[in-house]
Amino acid sequence: MSNRMSIRTRSESLASHILPVSGTMIGVCTTLVGLIKVAEIRHGPTRVDEYAAIMGITFLVSALTSYLSIRYSNWTKISARIEQLADVIFLGGLVGITLVATLFAYEVI
Repeated sequence: MSNRMSIRTRSESLASHILPVSGTMIGVCTTLVGLIKVAEIRHGPTRVDEYAAIMGITFLVSALTSYLSIRYSNWTKISARIEQLADVIFLGGLVGITLVATLFAYEVI
């Protein structure tokens, strides 16, 4: 019984929060790419869409690693390492998309 409880507690950890938020951030990045493509028609080409697409891929990798962490929650050591990786990748994606948005707002990129 305690093993089942530890597996359940493990699956409800940080990875279960990273997965849906990463999916949402993929949607945000995709929307940003689409809006930039529409704006390029009027204002000319920019690289913001490429950077947003890279951040979308970063969030995809974060979602995949958090899913794997939940999926393999029986193996606690492996699951914990994958969850830490998902956390680092997710935070990197948040910092990256914030930098892209800030640089775009100030018309640097």
